[in-house]
Amino acid sequence: MAAKYGRVLLKLSGEALMGGASYGIDPSVAKAVARQIRRIVELEVQVAVVVGGGNIWRGLAASSKGMDRSTADYMGMVATVLNALALQDALEKASVHTRVMTAIQMHEVAEPYIRRRAIRHMEKGRVVILAAGTGNPYFTTDTAAALRALELDADVLLMGKNGVDGVYSDDPNLNPRAERYARVSHQEALQRNLRVMDASALALCRDNDLAIIVFDMNDEGAIQRAVLGEPIGTLVAATDALVE
Repeated sequence: MAAKYGRVLLKLSGEALMGGASYGIDPSVAKAVARQIRRIVELEVQVAVVVGGGNIWRGLAASSKGMDRSTADYMGMVATVLNALALQDALEKASVHTRVMTAIQMHEVAEPYIRRRAIRHMEKGRVVILAAGTGNPYFTTDTAAALRALELDADVLLMGKNGVDGVYSDDPNLNPRAERYARVSHQEALQRNLRVMDASALALCRDNDLAIIVFDMNDEGAIQRAVLGEPIGTLVAATDALVE
């Protein structure tokens, strides 16, 4: 099997690591994610992962209850580091060489994020897990994923969702008639507020012609199928790419 994409960035939501729990990390789910990532590493695909922290802490939610927004967001960045270390452990146990790099310095547990070093790690076949978002408050991990994908020259941004298998016209949990799109342009997703990711991240992808594949992480083998170019989830891309 030949991969369609040589270098990918996987955005993994914190909720995708919870499994059936209401909080925290389910080790069995982390192992399942690691198995999926190992499959594409075996296809000689270079992989970077940006992890969210919503399973542990949501800065925006805390801010809405009176906490200082910057403080709440920094706590969210630390939560992503916890997830990154858990995923690293699962990957290493699956015999996948891994490096955690953080946007805020934590020398005892991770390397600082340096673009050229991250690229070099990937060229050597190591999975790079990028934690702590952009290192700045007021920016989501969606924005961090878009930014890092562009910095690292990724061919595609893979958005692994928790129990959502693509982009819908409405919330499928509330509206049973919601339509799932196979393909949609960045601009249409922005105009119709389709919630692919936050608006600033989506605009960044649109302005730099970065394709996004949105799929359900709970679907075993989903990452491999996406990397092989098989139809899965929803493709968000420039209008001309959708016509091809």
